[in-house]
Amino acid sequence: MIHKAIFSPKSIVVVGASGDPAKVGGKILQNIIASPFSGKLYGINPKASSVQGVACPSLEELEEAELAIFAVPAQHIPQYMRVLAEQKGTRGFIVLSAGFSEMGEAGKALQDEITSIAASCGGSLIGPNCTGVLTRSYAGVFAGPVPPLSSSGCDMVSGSGATAAFIIEQGITAGLRFSEIISVGNSAQIGVEDVLAHWDETYQPGTSAPVKMLYMESITDARRLLKHSISLAEKGCRICAVKAGSSQAGSRAASSHTGAMAADDLFVDALFRKAGIIRCRGRQELVNAASVCCYPRMEGRSMAVVTHAGGPGVMLTDMLSDAGITVPGLEGPEMEELLSRLHHGSSVVNPIDFLATGTASQLDDILRTLKDERKDLSAVTVIFGSPGLTDISDVLQVLESHITSSDIPIFPVLPSVITAEREIRQFKQTGLPFFSDETQFAQALGSTLIPMNPSAEETVPIDGAEILRSRLIPGADGYLPVDQVSMMLDAAGIQRLQEKIIGCPKDIESVPFAFPWAMKVLGPVHKSDVGGVLLNISSEAQAASAAEQLLTIEDAHGVLVQEMASGTEFYCGLMRDELFGHLLMTGLGGIFVETLKDVSSELLPIDRHQASQMLAGLKSFTILQGTRGKPPLDVRGLEDMLVKLSSLAASFPEIAEMDINPVLVSEDRAAAADCRIRISE
Repeated sequence: MIHKAIFSPKSIVVVGASGDPAKVGGKILQNIIASPFSGKLYGINPKASSVQGVACPSLEELEEAELAIFAVPAQHIPQYMRVLAEQKGTRGFIVLSAGFSEMGEAGKALQDEITSIAASCGGSLIGPNCTGVLTRSYAGVFAGPVPPLSSSGCDMVSGSGATAAFIIEQGITAGLRFSEIISVGNSAQIGVEDVLAHWDETYQPGTSAPVKMLYMESITDARRLLKHSISLAEKGCRICAVKAGSSQAGSRAASSHTGAMAADDLFVDALFRKAGIIRCRGRQELVNAASVCCYPRMEGRSMAVVTHAGGPGVMLTDMLSDAGITVPGLEGPEMEELLSRLHHGSSVVNPIDFLATGTASQLDDILRTLKDERKDLSAVTVIFGSPGLTDISDVLQVLESHITSSDIPIFPVLPSVITAEREIRQFKQTGLPFFSDETQFAQALGSTLIPMNPSAEETVPIDGAEILRSRLIPGADGYLPVDQVSMMLDAAGIQRLQEKIIGCPKDIESVPFAFPWAMKVLGPVHKSDVGGVLLNISSEAQAASAAEQLLTIEDAHGVLVQEMASGTEFYCGLMRDELFGHLLMTGLGGIFVETLKDVSSELLPIDRHQASQMLAGLKSFTILQGTRGKPPLDVRGLEDMLVKLSSLAASFPEIAEMDINPVLVSEDRAAAADCRIRISE
């Protein structure tokens, strides 16, 4: 829990306070003075008794300070912190100064020291190397701009102070309101996950911000991020996030298909999906998505587009379609009646185009008709600009009135940010964010409609897992021999083809199933690349010849004989990351795994519903459904395999990589034809 002194202190001391607003210690003092802070404010400046009208006692003379903000060189901070923590009751520490872990080992030692001091008194440390904290109680930041705050605005936490400032600027431009902004800098004690946990633990509907914005350059505790994101989502919050940079997953050395494809972003995407976090790829996307989330949720996928400019309406319609949102044709007597009240040449078929000469009263008429007569609509978007010839204040007033009284979201797209600058500035005072580009709006809206895919219920462990674990003996490369792989598949209940391992041509006589066979070399990793797969073996003589041929391949130590089965080749795989846990992947298999990269992925555990969603998300899902007169394949069998792999990973966390490729999927079964498992400690 982050100490309350960080968010609502009764007294603040700025260590390094300055009378010069061009300096960090001067700017932050200026911002606090200008903020709603009503408690006691002090400065520490050995060269002055007061700065900017704020008293600057010596550290010894300072009576108390719940919160200390540091704007002095890094090497001096520990001595100040000790006195403040031990003698002045300070429990909140915000270190703006740089010169810590980002500077190497000496800086890291200094950072560890100040973290230890904060922890020793039960305090909380923000930073170091941050731009500060901005709450409705005080403006403890030095980087501008400092926006007006509102409980109905957005909370934001950022791992980069400069990025936070840039996001604020873009947000202000778009009319987005903020409630609380925290820059965590080096995250010595408190990182993004900790702030998210604080928001979760203190959330109160009606008084807490329902929209959260995250900017992260690293994820240090994926499970904690998942836990509190899901909890906030269940409370009605929306979370939008940018994850920049490479995660720790990037250091893996993978030898399987799964590992080769399980890039950092797949883990992050899967984590965000499971957490219900809307992933954004940059600052503008983050602002756009948060702005969408400030409006009521769009329950459904049908949109009315109202515009007085044809081109933007057409472009928006195209983009909405790409996002899976329909713009249905609007017909009926109510629409004919509406058309009769608009200028000649207008259209009400959707998009509703009431021309460049459209008026505020006509917009009011359109929105009233849609609200009262078209209950089938999920949302309305209004595009209204200006060539600069007339005042459009009355139009925006009508728009505001309908937005605030509507049961469905009405999204404003106001592209004339220069010619209608004065009117838009007035519109911003309403606290309603707007969009200046219809295509960016459509992309943001589409991203917010992705359903949350929460964690499945706890996976039931596999019976006998401990006994089987004691029998696993991996090779030097970590891979299990074929017979042990088969035991693991059988323990999980994963269907596989009939098979027999032979060591020489004479062993063919012991194979218990009928021809035709597939024969595969054991030893080389990529069998096809070395000619190690022979198919449609139909006699003992052919089998003996095939065995001799396969055993001459370099590194061969046996031959796997399998029933020759038909089916469409799919693929399933597991990849473990120390930060994220196991990632499950599936897609079209065989030689197409890494070439087509038609893959769905989810962090484990999953249940059947999530397995079904994984398959439905594949471009190749139509193959499973049956195409061009071909019967559907065993989708349920493939779902079963995915769920059982989830159980296998839970029971054997030491699985580092696993490939089942191919999985042969026919009309009546999904069976593993080839599987490799690498385990690690």
